[in-house]
Amino acid sequence: MFHKNEKKTYDASKYKPVLRCSICTGEQVAGFRNLQTGEFEDLMLIRNAKDLEAFRKQYGISGEIEKTY
Repeated sequence: MFHKNEKKTYDASKYKPVLRCSICTGEQVAGFRNLQTGEFEDLMLIRNAKDLEAFRKQYGISGEIEKTY
């Protein structure tokens, strides 16, 4: 069973955390971009600062997250 606060990991040598943002609607989706293929895997809709903080905690991300449009 999945728990919202469950810690997860990702391979930083292969993936980069990214926020994909819509210019039109302002919607933001957090996920990871594959550094070799450029493919984006969306994981979580970001509605507010609390959602972004939850994403950061879940994956242990402390630095700046790149935004793409």
